[in-house]
Amino acid sequence: MHSYIYSLALLFNFASNKTDCMLNIPLLQVTVGTETATDVANSLPKEETLSIFELFLGGGLYIMIPLTIMSIIVIYIFIERYLAIQRASKSDNNFMNNIKEFIHDGKIDAAKALCKSTDSPTARMIEKGISRLGKPLGDISAAIENIGKLEINKLEKSINTLATIAGAAPMIGFLGTVIGMIITFHQMNIGGNGVEISQLSGGIMMAMVTTVAGLIVGIIAYVGYNILVAKVEKVVHKLEATSIEFMDLLQEPA
Repeated sequence: MHSYIYSLALLFNFASNKTDCMLNIPLLQVTVGTETATDVANSLPKEETLSIFELFLGGGLYIMIPLTIMSIIVIYIFIERYLAIQRASKSDNNFMNNIKEFIHDGKIDAAKALCKSTDSPTARMIEKGISRLGKPLGDISAAIENIGKLEINKLEKSINTLATIAGAAPMIGFLGTVIGMIITFHQMNIGGNGVEISQLSGGIMMAMVTTVAGLIVGIIAYVGYNILVAKVEKVVHKLEATSIEFMDLLQEPA
């Protein structure tokens, strides 16, 4: 009887120990799994972003501020001149036909009134020619040509500034590059053999950012300049064609 009770006690202890081991195994696995996930999460590299303002500061204010001012000037001149040239290039297709009719009918005052009411380089040029009627054709042609030159000069106002900025902006950017490299070499000199990458990154970043900024401003100014010059040339050709047409009109037999 005693041996039977002793056997049951041993069996119960074995079962209890086995149950405790089974309960402890999942807990151990969970703990190990949690620690592993945390370690992996901490070991992952964090993504770092760089804003436009940080790039601006990294390029050095004494270089980036002039480039920013230049970019504003380029955008303003391009938009203002583009709209002005666009207005000058527009003309009424019936304008010259009406001028011809007025001159053939001897209505000089009506022709002048039509020119004054039309806001375009062509109308101002023809108005000058009409005001010279009765004088030699050479004088009329010279007067028309002079007015045409004045109108072209008005259209080309400030366009040369774009050409200047197109050449100056990259040079200013390269100046920032040289200054950035000087700063980098200075840090290497004072740091000796113990120089760290973090000490050199500021100068290198300044060198790269100013170069990029200067090239961007220069490219925009260069492209804008060429677009405006092409549009002005179209207006010049139109004025020349109109002046020739007007002179041919004066040489027609009455």
